[in-house]
Amino acid sequence: MPDNSEALDFWAPVIRHETRDDGSILVWQEEELGPYPRCMTEKFLHWAEQAPERSWIVERGPDGAWQHMSYGEAAGKIRAIGSALLARGLSPERPLLILSGNSVRHAIMALAAQHVGVPSAALAPAYALAKGDLGKLIDVAGQLTPGMIFAEDATPFARAITEVFAADIPVVGVSGSLPDRDLLRFDDLAATAPTDEMQAAHEAIGPDTVAKFLFTSGTTGSPKAVIQTQRMLCSNQEMVADSYRFLRQQPPVVCDWAPWNHTAAGNKVFNLVIYNGGTLYLDEGKPTPKDIGKTIRNLREVSPTWYFNVPLGYQMLLDAMETDATLRKSFFGRLKMLMYAGAGMSQPVWDRITRIAEQEIEGGVVLGTGLGSTETGPFAISCCERQETAGNLGVPARGIMLKLVPQGDKLEARVKGPNITPGYWRNEKLSKEAFDEEGYYCFGDAIRFVEPGNPAAGFYFDGRLAENFKLASGTWVAVGPLRARLTNDLQGLASDVVIAGEGHTELGALVVPDWDKLRAMVDEKDLEGEALLTHPKVRRVAADLLDAHAVRATGSATRVTRMMFLDVPLSFEKGEVTDKGSINQRAVLRQRADLVANLWSEDPRVISLSRERA
Repeated sequence: MPDNSEALDFWAPVIRHETRDDGSILVWQEEELGPYPRCMTEKFLHWAEQAPERSWIVERGPDGAWQHMSYGEAAGKIRAIGSALLARGLSPERPLLILSGNSVRHAIMALAAQHVGVPSAALAPAYALAKGDLGKLIDVAGQLTPGMIFAEDATPFARAITEVFAADIPVVGVSGSLPDRDLLRFDDLAATAPTDEMQAAHEAIGPDTVAKFLFTSGTTGSPKAVIQTQRMLCSNQEMVADSYRFLRQQPPVVCDWAPWNHTAAGNKVFNLVIYNGGTLYLDEGKPTPKDIGKTIRNLREVSPTWYFNVPLGYQMLLDAMETDATLRKSFFGRLKMLMYAGAGMSQPVWDRITRIAEQEIEGGVVLGTGLGSTETGPFAISCCERQETAGNLGVPARGIMLKLVPQGDKLEARVKGPNITPGYWRNEKLSKEAFDEEGYYCFGDAIRFVEPGNPAAGFYFDGRLAENFKLASGTWVAVGPLRARLTNDLQGLASDVVIAGEGHTELGALVVPDWDKLRAMVDEKDLEGEALLTHPKVRRVAADLLDAHAVRATGSATRVTRMMFLDVPLSFEKGEVTDKGSINQRAVLRQRADLVANLWSEDPRVISLSRERA
């Protein structure tokens, strides 16, 4: 149980539940959600008036020094650029499309559009930087019909802009050039005199005004524009502030790398800072071997109060923290909470984080996750109590009704609340299919009780229903829990796994290796690729762990009998992985069908159970 100081930092929800005659279960918080503003920039202007000199957003300049943008200065630019956008005819039918990644100017452009009722849509830069097919970008352009494009440095995006967008669509940037049109300069837009039209447009914004679009492909690979209304964003932040109550006590400090084209960072993290008058440091690093050093450098200088990362990012940070006392001291100096999402966290990574946290902070720190989606804003279900093991999703936030619907032996999670999208832009069919007959949004995910019959204890993820499949015996395989279990059982050798076996009598897995862990195991720092994966010690340890996994299994649907390490990284362009690091199981199986088939062959790369165990 949380101690007294933690009780002041987090919610203490009173959970109610009801079981219907049809077997469905409703779960909700007794307390109602508190009031929230009509639009997000209303909150921004509040802080610009109350604390105009406070740093809102900070990024590294060309010289490597931190450059600060205050609430007061940014508010002026938001009004000016909002005026310029209206003067150029932008509207919900002609929104702002943002091609480049996170930056101060990106943030100001997006908020300026929101301020006057013009939606923006930030895309993964890879959509426009792909060297080959630009099909996804063409699809997005057709759905949105943008009225303006923002690309901070226009030059890398020149090919995509020229080939996909009409020459009469203006492009705003800070640097670079385009072959077929002039580049509008950000600073020129920021020098526009605020207009009465801008003020009137801002005052006309209501809860149903579209604030932005976020694209999600799900399992189809085709981008869908999820409508994000002001009601969604603002109610969601009131839910967050009610959950993480320390945000109201002291303005948060956040250092974050995650891309704004995803809901986790683009909605939750970005707006968490604004809603509570905090400061956001832009981390130009990423959880990759190439860029994790940038994140480490930043976290040596910035002490966050709330921190978010994907499990792979934590894994890479831990490799540095375990030998870097300066990093540990800075990172945990004033930390209130660690948050992970995007994928399940393995127990070995969980144990390493909690061990280091307890060394730096008496009693440790809350490490939590939750369940949400682009369609839920994303905050919906959250865990804010100390846990002994990874995986507790928590309970629904205030204002949310959770419905658990029996689907065979599973319980599908569905939700209703003010933070739920009205649907997909210009796609009535998909919008209708996303909701049940009572108006609940259907996650497509199954969850199960941590303690049977006691929703107050929280829930575990129980698999994505669309990912599950049957063995040849007719036995259903719950893919999500099995992925997490096998990753745990491999004890750090794997960053993640993909489960295969549909139509077979046994299960196999494609394994995403933790290269640093494997190199450390064989004590050969320069060993790479296939030479490392086929090293006798790697194969022997992996086989022993697979045998131990099989001993603990309860049947064919929970026992992986063969696996193969992947030596080629997962691909964003092919839909196998998102730029926040989460894996699309179905896409990997589709794109690597040859390797899946080889799992049941004599391929020497396959690691199988010992003959006696099998």
